[in-house]
Amino acid sequence: MSRVVVVTGTSTGVGKTVATAALALRAAAAGSVTVVKPVQTGIVDGDSDANEVHRLTGCAVQEFTALDEPLAPDTAARRQGVPIPPVAEYADRIRVLAEFHDTVVIEGAGGLLVRLDTEGGTLLDLAAQLAETLRVDVVVVAAPALGTLNHAELTVTALRARGLEPAGLVVGSWPAEPGLAEHCNVEDLPRVTGVAVLATIPEGVGALDRDAFRAQSPGWFA
Repeated sequence: MSRVVVVTGTSTGVGKTVATAALALRAAAAGSVTVVKPVQTGIVDGDSDANEVHRLTGCAVQEFTALDEPLAPDTAARRQGVPIPPVAEYADRIRVLAEFHDTVVIEGAGGLLVRLDTEGGTLLDLAAQLAETLRVDVVVVAAPALGTLNHAELTVTALRARGLEPAGLVVGSWPAEPGLAEHCNVEDLPRVTGVAVLATIPEGVGALDRDAFRAQSPGWFA
C-alpha cells in the first residue's frame, strides 16, 4: 500500500523544506518517491520550496498552486484576486500520485492550521481526508529554541483530535553552538508530546550541494 508522508511545522521558518528533502531521500531508499507542495506562496524569481527539494535530492517534485506574496495561502489568494483549489481537490490529485509511487511526501505551508484554500481547508484537513483511503504518516518539524515545547504540543494535540497519531518529530535548524534551552528542548520534546524525535537537522545544511546533502542526511536520523 502506498504511503503519504505529511510534513508540517510548528510554525514558519522551522526548517520544514530541508526536513522534507531529508525525509524524501530516506523514503527513496525503499522505493519510488515524489514530493508535493500543494500551495507555495512568496514566489520570487522562480524560487520555491519544491525546486529547493529537487535541488537537494534529485527527487521528482510537483507544485500545485503558486502565489506571489509571502502570506498565508488564503490571504495571498484574496489579495492577488485569484481562485485557488479546495483542499479536497489537492487530496484527489495526491491519491492519483499515490497509485504510481510508493511514497508521496507532502510539504505544508507554515503550520498545521494555516488555511490552504479560501474555504477554510487546512493541512490538517488534507491529512485527514487522505487518511480515509491511504496510510498517512504526519511528521512535525519543530524549532529547537524557546517556545518550541508549547508549539509542538499544540500541533500534536490538534492532530490527535482528528484521529491522527504523529509518526515523529524532526528538530530543524539545530545550531552549531546550542545553548541550555536547545539541549533541554530536544530532551523534553518527546516527554511533553509523547512523540519520538526522528531526526535532528543542523542549521545551514540547506546550502549544501546535492551530493553533500545526500551523503550527510542519513546521519541526522536517530
